[in-house]
This record gives sequence, C-alpha cells and structure tokens, in this order.
Amino acid sequence: MRRPWFAIRYAAAGLAAACLIATPAVADRDCNVPLADWQPREALQKKLEAEGWTVLSIRSDDGCYKVRATNAQGARLKAKFDPARLERVTGRDDDD
Repeated sequence: MRRPWFAIRYAAAGLAAACLIATPAVADRDCNVPLADWQPREALQKKLEAEGWTVLSIRSDDGCYKVRATNAQGARLKAKFDPARLERVTGRDDDD
C-alpha cells in the first residue's frame, strides 16, 4: 500500500521542480536594450503627440517603455516601445 503514495509524492515533487525551473523563461524581457542606449521619455512623448496621441503616462516595464494614451477619437491605448529606437513592440499588452 505504501508504494503508490510514494510514487505520487515523487511525481508531484518532480512536477513542482519543473515548474520552478521553467519560470525564468516565462519572465523574459520584451526589450533588451542597455540603459545607456535609452532615449529620453520626452522624445517618445513628442513622437507620439506628433502622431495624434495624447500621452497619459510613460513608464519602464520589462525593459521597454510602456505607454498609456488616448488617440484623437478618445479611445484608450496601451503599447510598449523599444527605448532605443522608439518603435512599437507588439505583444500581449496591446489593446488597439
């Protein structure tokens, strides 16, 4: 009778260990730009305002600039931008 429970315990421990090992791969950064190469937030804000965005906030997130804004029609926008090239990074956080 002890043997099946023993196997289940080892299997559960192995599964938990596999999940912990895989976690860093899931948390990989979207942008891998050295801080010295980042352009200022003001440059991104000017670029977006020239494109008709009204910038509400710009913050760093996962190595990228994360922007919350509205467009000319008043729709809310969320997007990530490469901090060196100021180009949009497509991914799971885009709303539009």
